[in-house]
Amino acid sequence: MEKFPMTKKGLMALEAELQQLKNVERKAVIADIAEARAHGDLSENAEYHAAREKQGFIEGRLKEIETKLSAAEVIDPLKMEGDIVRFSATVTIIDEETDEETTYQIVGADESNLKDFKLSFQAPLSRALIGKSEGDSVAVQTPSGEKTYEILNVDYK
Repeated sequence: MEKFPMTKKGLMALEAELQQLKNVERKAVIADIAEARAHGDLSENAEYHAAREKQGFIEGRLKEIETKLSAAEVIDPLKMEGDIVRFSATVTIIDEETDEETTYQIVGADESNLKDFKLSFQAPLSRALIGKSEGDSVAVQTPSGEKTYEILNVDYK
C-alpha cells in the first residue's frame, strides 16, 4: 500500500476536513437533495442535479481523505536533524543568478501552498533538493529554462 508522508499539521488539517465533510457538508447536501425533490419533476430540476453532483464530490473526497489517513506516514521535523534535505526540512536557498533568497518547507502533497512557502515533496524543486546538503548547488528545469540554486541552510523546526 502506498504511504502518504505528511507533517502533524497536515494530518490534523485532513482530519478536520474529514469531520467538516462528514458532520456539516454531507448533512447539508442531503437536506438540499430533499428540498429539491419536493419541487417535483427531477428530470428537469437543476437544483436536484446540482445537489447530487455536490454529493458525489463530497463522497469522493471523503473516500480520498480516509484512504490517505489510513496510509498516513506522519513525519515530525522536530525528530530530524542534520544538514541533509529530507521531508519536513525547512530549506533556505538562493537563486544563483538573481541572489534572491527563499525559504521553503518540504511537506506532503495536501499541505503544499506556495503562498505559505510550503512545497510538496513531489515538486521538481523539492526533488532536486532532497538528499543534498548545505552548500550544494542544484539545477531545476523551469518553464523559463534551467535555474540553479545554492542551499544556504537546512533546518528541522
